[in-house]
Amino acid sequence: MDLLTIILIALALAVDAFAVALASGVSLCQVNGRQIFRLAFHFGLFQAGMNIIGWAVGLTVRTLLASIDHWLAFGLLALVAAKMIKDSIAGREDEAQKVDPTRGYTLVMLSVATSIDSLAVGLSFSVLNVSIWLPAAIIGLVATLLTVIGLKLGCLLGSASRFGARAEIAGGMVLLGIGFNILYQHGVFH
Repeated sequence: MDLLTIILIALALAVDAFAVALASGVSLCQVNGRQIFRLAFHFGLFQAGMNIIGWAVGLTVRTLLASIDHWLAFGLLALVAAKMIKDSIAGREDEAQKVDPTRGYTLVMLSVATSIDSLAVGLSFSVLNVSIWLPAAIIGLVATLLTVIGLKLGCLLGSASRFGARAEIAGGMVLLGIGFNILYQHGVFH
C-alpha cells in the first residue's frame, strides 16, 4: 500500500477524533495544555492501538479469506464509511457537553468510540497482507494532530456542529473511495 493511500486512510479515520475534539473545544471554551495533551495522546494511542489489534485478529483468518480479501476490505471500509455518513447526517448528542471530556471515564469512552473504525481498517490491512507498523504510526500521529487542531479550532468557532458533520461526511466518502480503489486494484472493474 502506498504512502498517499495510508495518509488518506489516516485522515479519514481521524475525522471522528477531529469532530469530537472540535465539539470538546466548543464545550470547554478554553483549553489548557494538559487537556490538549490528554485528549490528543489518548485519541492517537487508541487509533494506532485499535488498528494493530484489528490487524492481529485478521492474521488468524487471513488464509481462509485470501480469495475474497478485496471484497472483505471493501465491505469493512464501506460499513465504516456508511456509519460515519449516517452518524453525521442523523446528528449526535454532544457527549462532551456536561463534563470535561479530557478526564476519566469520559476520556476512555471517547477514545474507544473514535477508534472503533480503526479496528476494522486494521482487519482490512491484515486481509490485504499489509504490514501494520507504518500505517498504525501514521494513523496515530494524524489522529493526534487533528485532535489538537480540533480542540483549538473548537475554542475559536463557538458553534461547530455543522462543520464537524461535514468533515465526517468527507471522511466517510474518502474511505468509500479507498474501498473502490482496492476493488479496482484487484481487477474487479477491468
